[in-house]
Amino acid sequence: MKIAVIGTGYVGLVTGTCLAETGNTVTCVDIDEQKVQKLKNGKIPIYEPNLDNFFQRNIAQKRLFFTTQLEEGIKDAQLIFLALPTPPGDDGSADLSYILSVAKELGKIIKNYKVIIDKSTVPVGTAEKVTKVIRENSSVDFDVVSNPEFLREGFAVEDFMKPERVVVGTRSEKAKKLMEELYQPFVRQGNPILFMDEKSAELTKYASNSFLATKITFMNEIANYCEMIGADVDMVRKGMGTDSRIGKRFLFPGIGYGGSCFPKDVKALKKAGQIENYQFKIIDAVMKVNDIQKMSLVKKVKSYFGEDLKGKRFALWGLAFKPETDDIREAPSLSIIKELTDSGAEIVSYDPEAIDNVRDLLGDKIQYSKNGLDALKDVDALLIATEWSAFRNPDFNLMHSLMKSPIIFDGRNLYSLESMEKKNFYYQSVGRKVINNLNK
Repeated sequence: MKIAVIGTGYVGLVTGTCLAETGNTVTCVDIDEQKVQKLKNGKIPIYEPNLDNFFQRNIAQKRLFFTTQLEEGIKDAQLIFLALPTPPGDDGSADLSYILSVAKELGKIIKNYKVIIDKSTVPVGTAEKVTKVIRENSSVDFDVVSNPEFLREGFAVEDFMKPERVVVGTRSEKAKKLMEELYQPFVRQGNPILFMDEKSAELTKYASNSFLATKITFMNEIANYCEMIGADVDMVRKGMGTDSRIGKRFLFPGIGYGGSCFPKDVKALKKAGQIENYQFKIIDAVMKVNDIQKMSLVKKVKSYFGEDLKGKRFALWGLAFKPETDDIREAPSLSIIKELTDSGAEIVSYDPEAIDNVRDLLGDKIQYSKNGLDALKDVDALLIATEWSAFRNPDFNLMHSLMKSPIIFDGRNLYSLESMEKKNFYYQSVGRKVINNLNK
């Protein structure tokens, strides 16, 4: 099939590349001339495991193309994916201006039947708005379909190629047949393509992300309570997770959720409810608790060192909001950095992929290290904000020798309490007892 993908951000690039991988001819469209030129030259602007291999292969096989010209990009396409940003406004609502602007242009240039597919995360009713805008500017037949993405950063290629389910919102039999043909190669193992109306498909994405954010937030609340009463959140988590009604995933406590999806989508769902005079009370609580949780590690640091952190030097391992990505959007690390530096502390940071993005944002406000061990030289404590695999089995003896004070505040519970009991460290994690072996 011939396909156009409008927008070469995270979703658009993964979508276009993976669709080309199954034999489709895909043209990706973006207004950023420099970005498009880099893509044509084989340079990917994001870090995502396994994407590069697919990307290079499909460019070489002449199945994946890039252009800045919308009309050129969509000319022969049967399907047109809209993978455009929907950033939150000041009130939390999703900004649809990019999508509606492109819809208007599409209405002017399409010459025959097309299926226009909302891949972006959009509020309920967006398909109707896109349809209205295109129809106002076009006289040809078309369909607008809602097809939300469910890609996990760090696993996006895997999630696209082997989806747990594909959600398609359309009431058009013609569009349904084309979408079914498109996705058949991805569901050969029997995972479903779920057809529904457009509004239900749009809401499915918001509801899914908000539920996962709620699950994370609930476990963080349980972890905080564990610290107060002396229970172990790891034991509680295992006891809960083995219940099939609850499941094991998204039960790991930490320092709050971040990224490009959960914060934005939770806010957008809240705002959508307000428009209809409906208050999502659970969503309100989730947002408040998550903001507090991002500061939980700083609270522990100040409880140990005092409110005034002038003269203190801290190492920070992890800047991305999660491992296997360079995405720092709404990352807890940024909140930690601001609070600590505002209190006078000096920060030396390390992250396997996200350093450049943080440097672009913060400049010389903090220091940056080439590796995790270098960041530890003469620090008063180590803070862990992202659970990268490279942090899971460090040389604790070497760490001890490098650090001014062998103190660790672990926001991701990377290390077992049993192992830390054997080491001469002060170790404070999330929802578990404090280990203080400094005087041993």
